Amino acid sequence: MVNYQERLDRTFAALVDPTRRAILARLEREGGVTISDLAEPFEIKLPAVMKHLDVLDDAGLIRRSKSGRTVTVELDPEPMKAAMDWLRRYERFWSASLDRLQAYAEAEEKKARKRRK
Repeated sequence: MVNYQERLDRTFAALVDPTRRAILARLEREGGVTISDLAEPFEIKLPAVMKHLDVLDDAGLIRRSKSGRTVTVELDPEPMKAAMDWLRRYERFWSASLDRLQAYAEAEEKKARKRRK
């Protein structure tokens, strides 16, 4: 059984690649998609898409089902939920920093407007 930390590591490692993120985004929009249909918009060959799917599968982010010779891929949201829960623990640190950045940007904008007048 894969422990919690290993699952998070695999999830974040899978999300690093833009092709894999695009695959997940498509699965989120469309639901079950065949591997051939998933590979179509990419300028990489089918074996490369299959390797990306293997990484996503290893991270638990997708489920594959086979009907005859057709393999359909679906999004499995559970690992993403776990990653979001982990990220939320640190949100308070980001929120304070972003609030200070917003206040600074607003103050600078106000100064710039006064200079223009």
